[in-house]
Amino acid sequence: MPWYIWLLIALVLGSIIGSLLLLRNTANKMPISQEKLELMRQRNAELEEQERQKESQ
Repeated sequence: MPWYIWLLIALVLGSIIGSLLLLRNTANKMPISQEKLELMRQRNAELEEQERQKESQ
């Protein structure tokens, strides 16, 4: 294979790895307050209860 093909392969792999590293570094966790977390748990419990009632009918 010619040298420029190897260079092209190295550039492509480098750009893929660089993009993945950049994505990993910019990903942030979204902190959720305890109030919102408790509200989400209550809603999930209500939805599960509704699904159980529909399945039993």
